[in-house]
Amino acid sequence: MGVINCSPESFYRGSYIPAKEIYDRALAMTAAGADMIDLGARSTAPGSSPITVAEEAARVDAALSELDGTGITLSVDTRHPEVLDVALRHDVHAVNDISGLAEERYARAVADSGLPVFAMASLREPGDAVGLAATRQALEAVVSRCARLGIEEYILDPAVGRWVPERTSEDDWELCRNFASFLDFGSPVLAAVSRKTFIGDLLGRRPEDRLAGTLALTMMLVDAGASVVRSHDVPETADLLRVHATMRQI
Repeated sequence: MGVINCSPESFYRGSYIPAKEIYDRALAMTAAGADMIDLGARSTAPGSSPITVAEEAARVDAALSELDGTGITLSVDTRHPEVLDVALRHDVHAVNDISGLAEERYARAVADSGLPVFAMASLREPGDAVGLAATRQALEAVVSRCARLGIEEYILDPAVGRWVPERTSEDDWELCRNFASFLDFGSPVLAAVSRKTFIGDLLGRRPEDRLAGTLALTMMLVDAGASVVRSHDVPETADLLRVHATMRQI
């Protein structure tokens, strides 16, 4: 899953793509090995500059307009029904919901779309589960929400990252060390660790310099059972996955 951010507020500036460059970047990502593109227009990093829902919707509309008719598999990363409504006027194939369907109005809109869902571990707010036990509790809640809403196709996201102030880097490492346990829910699991803060805290590196650490961790999470990898760096990640798959052949 290649990442395209339409938000200049993004924590990793290298991932921001202006609308006029989205077509070329998306084609380059798919040519380099991306199976799908995750497109978002609002930074969810702590401390990011806020934008209105209308501004997010306008960014998504402009970006998806560039990709209509390309045949590229797209997920839209939002938690607002108004933005999803705009996205559904275009060729989108999945929804990426960091709120884990916790907000009822949006959850209903996602269910009504009929699209597969990437659903992040969240109790009430995105990433608010602190520690392994709370994360498992949040994932249980996500699975229950999907069942109640009639959503049959979903991928679980353990919510690695500094989503709320109470979370620490050690919380993220704990989730990664126990990643295989998330397979217990019987659903595919997303590895979304690309260039995140806890890697930078360990290595003392800025987002721009966290590729090597990201790739090392990604390989271990794939070994632990990750079904989908979300990445800012498609060529390097695709190479890693190809080598990994070759080494796993019996």
